[in-house]
Amino acid sequence: MIGSSARPHVAICCCLRDVANGAAHAVRERYVEALVEGAGAMPLLVPAVPGMVDAKMLFERVDGLVLTGSPSNVDPVHYGGGAALDPHLADAARDGTTLPLIRAAVAMGVPVFGICRGIQEVNVALGGSLHQRLHELDGHFDHRSNKTVPSAERFRDAHDIRLRAGGLLQRIVGGAERARINSLHAQGIDRLADPLVIEAQADDGTIEAVSLRNPGGFLLAIQWHPEYNVRENPLNLSIYRAFGEACRAFAAKRASTAIGCV
Repeated sequence: MIGSSARPHVAICCCLRDVANGAAHAVRERYVEALVEGAGAMPLLVPAVPGMVDAKMLFERVDGLVLTGSPSNVDPVHYGGGAALDPHLADAARDGTTLPLIRAAVAMGVPVFGICRGIQEVNVALGGSLHQRLHELDGHFDHRSNKTVPSAERFRDAHDIRLRAGGLLQRIVGGAERARINSLHAQGIDRLADPLVIEAQADDGTIEAVSLRNPGGFLLAIQWHPEYNVRENPLNLSIYRAFGEACRAFAAKRASTAIGCV
């Protein structure tokens, strides 16, 4: 783990979830632990309160943005996708918070890391669309997991991906052409947003990772869940370390700019 003195502050967007005594703004513990252990970051939770998060003020105080996975789906209203096929899985508060933050982060060059729902949010925020049920498409295998089995089995590696030659992800992981990942999603990218480029795909063509085509800052969004076994998995640990380094570089650049303006 990286020393605390070097820890950048990273914003994590919360989900709005129903709990026993009412709604709660929540982030699963594994996402927090993985950022601390893998990226050497200090996570700061951002509540799902649409219209109330000042993006400029937030990104003047944090060094990165993380978009976690979630049981919920991005509402198709945000990408012209018609009616939601699973309306009970909506989280309008998260949609209304994350989508504007993604656009602001990209505009300001703030490092962004998206996981599962996060890659879908990045694509939608920047103008792309989603398949609501990948498993119903011809030629695609079922990317969902069995929710009745223990977590260790649900989050184990499930299929291979092909990495784009010379891409950001391939550079991060040391030049590998293929990798093996877990798979716990029903939805996936349909139309890729114009500012994005594919970093990895499954053998059935499903987009598994994206970055910015013309990067003004670090952005990597992936469809799998790296937070579960970040310490033991070299692929996932490399990704977290790269994000942490990008956040530290962003913080250092901002600090030097501030000093120069004194």
